Amino acid sequence: MTAPGEAARRRPARRPTIKDIARRAGVSESAVSFALNDRPGVSDDTRARVRRVAEELGWQANSAARALSGERAGALGLVLARPARTLGVESFFLQLVSGIQEVLSARQIALLFQVVEDLDTECALYRRWWAERRVDGVLVVDPRTDDPRPELLATLGLPAVAIGGPPGPAPTDQQPDAAPPPLLPTVWADDARAMARVLDHLHGLGHRRIVHVAGLPDLAHTARRIRSLRTEAALRGLTEREVRSVTTDYSDAEGAEATRRILDDARPPTAIIYDNDVMAVAGASVAAERGIPVPAALSIVAWDDSALCRVTHPRLTALVRDTPGFGRLAAHELLTVLDGGPLRTVQGELPHLEPRESTGPCG
Repeated sequence: MTAPGEAARRRPARRPTIKDIARRAGVSESAVSFALNDRPGVSDDTRARVRRVAEELGWQANSAARALSGERAGALGLVLARPARTLGVESFFLQLVSGIQEVLSARQIALLFQVVEDLDTECALYRRWWAERRVDGVLVVDPRTDDPRPELLATLGLPAVAIGGPPGPAPTDQQPDAAPPPLLPTVWADDARAMARVLDHLHGLGHRRIVHVAGLPDLAHTARRIRSLRTEAALRGLTEREVRSVTTDYSDAEGAEATRRILDDARPPTAIIYDNDVMAVAGASVAAERGIPVPAALSIVAWDDSALCRVTHPRLTALVRDTPGFGRLAAHELLTVLDGGPLRTVQGELPHLEPRESTGPCG
């Protein structure tokens, strides 16, 4: 049986309205509207009193009303179309979001984050957000080699910044230097130079049979890393039989399975490059299961550094980059666009390679 007053205690508190503020401040509702929307028509004293009362009551502008009046929604969107099972173990996106949130919090802007099954669902969500005026702009991650999102967002007129994409479409064998201007402002990382640093390190240690365990094949940065590996290998006189890439979904399960297949080759590699920390740790575990010493018989490099790389034994050689800083850069660029600034292509900081105990001279 419900005790007296319990129902009232459970009832959600009613949100304060403009009428409540007007009653408390002793002014008209139109005066409250002028004061809260920073419009002329009220004195400075009245404006200050209205705002003080609004703060005391915990009043917040209604997002739908702001949309109808043409004001900003006060939120940015981020959609992630990735296999859900890969998100709980990969630290990259958590660090990226932390950097984005750091910038948005300073401006009291919310981040509307959603995980979806596929790219079609992501595009449908952009259309709904645009129609409902839910967000002022979006941050687009995981650019594809054939990506419908830039054209869609441009057509909708929804401001956006792409994170991680190249400055234009990914080059192809037929057009190695193709880089027309991107449809969206872009914050990108130089994966080609990063791959060159990894190859320099392994080649300098005497490794000639190297396999790259890459991520999802339709991602632009995956294609860019694979192409860069081939280019850098050719510059060092290595053939595609000696240096090659295989694609996965970034998960530890597929990273481990890819490692097993690679090690079953008639001439297995002496070094493996993994596109993230989780797959690198899984690969090291497979090597341990098979009694393959790291790095005496197999060197391992992780593309992204994390705590996993530093606590695994042996500690994993990894590319170290400021992922939260990359998120901050992207958020700043989108806010610049919303504030009327230029549409730019901005390069993030080039990661540096941190050699650790998982790489050594080729035996």
